[in-house]
Amino acid sequence: MSAWPEVVTARSENRHEIKLAGAAISKRISENGLDKSIFQLTNINLLNISETCLTTIPNEIKNLINLQSLLLYGNKIADFNQNITSLPKLKVLDLSRNQIKTIPDSLNNMKELTSINFSSNEIEEMPKMSAFPNLIIVDLSNNKLTQFLDTEGADLPHLTDLKIKGNEIEVIPSHIAKTLPALKNFDIGENKLKTIPGELASLAKLKELNLKGNKLADKRLMKLVDQCRTKQVVDYIREHCPKSDSAQPSAKGKGKKGKKQEEPQADDVNDLCHSLKILHVEDDVMKVKIVESEVSSVRPFILCCIIKELMFDEALFKKFIQMQTKLHDTVCDKRNTATIATHDLSKIPPGDLLYTAKAPSKLSIVPLSRSKPYTGEQLFQQLTAEAEALRKEKKRNVYSGIHKYLYLLEGKPKYSCLQDPTGKVISFPPITNSDDTKMSQTSTAMLVEVTSHASLGACKTVLDKLIQECLLLGIGDEPGSEYHTLTVQQVKIVDLEGNLKAVYPSRTDCTYDTTIRVLRLPKK
Repeated sequence: MSAWPEVVTARSENRHEIKLAGAAISKRISENGLDKSIFQLTNINLLNISETCLTTIPNEIKNLINLQSLLLYGNKIADFNQNITSLPKLKVLDLSRNQIKTIPDSLNNMKELTSINFSSNEIEEMPKMSAFPNLIIVDLSNNKLTQFLDTEGADLPHLTDLKIKGNEIEVIPSHIAKTLPALKNFDIGENKLKTIPGELASLAKLKELNLKGNKLADKRLMKLVDQCRTKQVVDYIREHCPKSDSAQPSAKGKGKKGKKQEEPQADDVNDLCHSLKILHVEDDVMKVKIVESEVSSVRPFILCCIIKELMFDEALFKKFIQMQTKLHDTVCDKRNTATIATHDLSKIPPGDLLYTAKAPSKLSIVPLSRSKPYTGEQLFQQLTAEAEALRKEKKRNVYSGIHKYLYLLEGKPKYSCLQDPTGKVISFPPITNSDDTKMSQTSTAMLVEVTSHASLGACKTVLDKLIQECLLLGIGDEPGSEYHTLTVQQVKIVDLEGNLKAVYPSRTDCTYDTTIRVLRLPKK
């Protein structure tokens, strides 16, 4: 059997990633099996085989020694091939939406992992966890787990996101605060919990907690879980739920001096939350026209929205920039899955934007923090030279800053770009956006743009997370507000004939587990 064209192209162009997804790939697999020559591409760092009829992971997976991201979601894989756990550089492992029942103990050998997604499988038990010094995200939602993840004695210093929703777990262990010290986002909704340990309130960094869908014995707690934001729920747990080393819960409704503390009343519950206002799109709002014939083979997916009524101060703007950097490293998988760009809306002329792709020599942009325009070709060469100089100066084999994303452009015949109504390029994903439209502390409205080579769903996931982070930062309020408000304007993506391709946020977007009140309003 001759090698698949995607494999031939990846080999000839020395590509660092390969994606095989959808019905056409599924048909090939069902007729002749998976092309094993994929596993001779030992230089690739991303392999995506998704939404196919693939049932087994070949043993040759162990040959991909430079692999950093392995995405095998939406297949029919029944067995976890233990050879995966021998991949020395793997950081992102996504086996979601398969039919896997067991995970081997050798998972603990994978010390470089930053993200594990085994959601929507048939897993009944996870191995006891040991040391994962780099692990940030674990998603075990919608499986058949009856026991909580065994983290007792484990070293998980950076685990911030644990999603274990939709299982059959009855007990949260009391050692959770000791073994998961960095936990920020904890989703254990729709399980079989009846009680909550008081130790849960000792998670010092916890920002989002979802306990909905559990039949809790404490009816007051049930009400708070359904109606209040995380802070009120955690405060109640701290005051009323017993710890394992405590014979009795603290006196119900009593403070330190025996005085009854005020609890949120049902009528006040709606005021004890953040508010996200979504303005419906109207004809006078800018649209993004997509040239599908140009971007389809380069970076075909884009979504945008406008965030209004921004109120930055110096400290808040710095946090906003840091938040974008963090999202690029986490939910965007170091820009492998998606890329975020933010623009000061006042610096974009009125009219519609154009998302297209150009030959590297034809694309011209003034990159962020630079004063003169570069062609895509010149910028790639300049950044490559800078990266090599920095590497030699610091005597390291790794690149830093924007330079570490250059490999995403290697071998590309065209580069995707977003143009303003005058034809000026304001964004060159996944590398940079224009210095002409950069955000500042004085910006009062911004265009948010997310692009992806993977899927429209990836763009939605990133935008949902970015909007949530913007809301929680409080960039739409006067500094110091306890409960924040953010106003988001929908933006349409249309083809050149004006046919609607997507709109964000749609009615199904921005649905958060925590108590963020979403108000979908007509534009004023």
